[in-house]
Amino acid sequence: MHILRFSDLVAAGQVAGKRVFIRADLNVPQDDAGRITEDTRIRASVPCVRMALEAGAAVMVTSHLGRPTEGAFKPEDTLAPVAQRLGELLGREVPLKSGWVDGVDVAPGQVVMLENCRLNKGEKKNDEALARKLAALCDIFVHDAFGTAHRAEASTHGIAQHAPVACAGPLLAAEIDAITKALAAPKRPLVAIVAGSKVSTKLTILQSLAAKVDGLVVGGGIANTFMLAAGLKIGKSLAEPDLVDEARAVMAAMAARGAEVPIPVDVVCAKAFAADAPATVKAANEVADDDLILDIGPKTAQLLADKLRAAGTIVWNGPVGVFEFDAFAHGTETLARAIAASPAFSIAGGGDTLAAIAKYGIERDIGYISTGGGAFLEVLEGKTLPAFEVLQRRAQG
Repeated sequence: MHILRFSDLVAAGQVAGKRVFIRADLNVPQDDAGRITEDTRIRASVPCVRMALEAGAAVMVTSHLGRPTEGAFKPEDTLAPVAQRLGELLGREVPLKSGWVDGVDVAPGQVVMLENCRLNKGEKKNDEALARKLAALCDIFVHDAFGTAHRAEASTHGIAQHAPVACAGPLLAAEIDAITKALAAPKRPLVAIVAGSKVSTKLTILQSLAAKVDGLVVGGGIANTFMLAAGLKIGKSLAEPDLVDEARAVMAAMAARGAEVPIPVDVVCAKAFAADAPATVKAANEVADDDLILDIGPKTAQLLADKLRAAGTIVWNGPVGVFEFDAFAHGTETLARAIAASPAFSIAGGGDTLAAIAKYGIERDIGYISTGGGAFLEVLEGKTLPAFEVLQRRAQG
């Protein structure tokens, strides 16, 4: 993917004295008092801001936070706690600017934060007039928010169309590189793990991957639907019987390419969905009518772990069982540790996946951890993200 990178502009000495507008993803969780409870996204944005400052730019940073109503500011919408935390990480004050659309006063070597961009009327609809105003604020627009790359909004897409220069920040560039390595030019075998409660929410992803991967591991409620498609009984487990034909079509598409969707040979069942429910390992063909399947069994986990250790590239989206309950976490833990031990390049994304990675402490053993949930899923679906499209177009001249 050919895009202009902010690091290239810095290396070429084209940033000093320029007004740089950075669209970051600083949408962090907060408690009821507005205190930030987890600052990963802020820390991830620091390299881009520091790069711009060290290059002598006049730096503006903005982000959305929460789901504000355009044109109607409420105290909980403010980026003030984010500006304070960014200032602590940078070791300097980061002033917060409100009402900034018509002009921002910032000098080279300074950084300011622009109040929640989703408060601007026309932001979500990618209003042309707003986009042109944002573009007029800067000499260089830097998109460094992969989590918003699947949305065409004024501060992510419109501004990139009209700014004098539009480029990718280091965080977005790293996502593009990882996605390209995993999907566009993968080392094979390419194995994908797609898990979740419903086939319907990930059907297009499964269909897209079925044409690309050498192994497609399904988990959670999705695996239950595939078990039905394979003629197995699943008791009262979560599934979508009306999508059995679609599941069979995915299996057939894989088989036609000499690839496979491994169906569990054993499962972990319970009579109730509860953390303290007794867990019973059963062969896949021995599930009772009143059983709930809450995890893959140890034999299945071992078979899948062997495939992951032999893979060249692994794409991971979703835990394969109810890993929040310890009795039903063994399948996810086995696969997580196999991915960590595998020499394959691995890319992982999605909120539950990141929670599993954190639970088992394997962050350092994953090739790349994607920061964008929805954007990551749309890439797996085979879609071209609006941010990628506009940056590619601008890079062509």
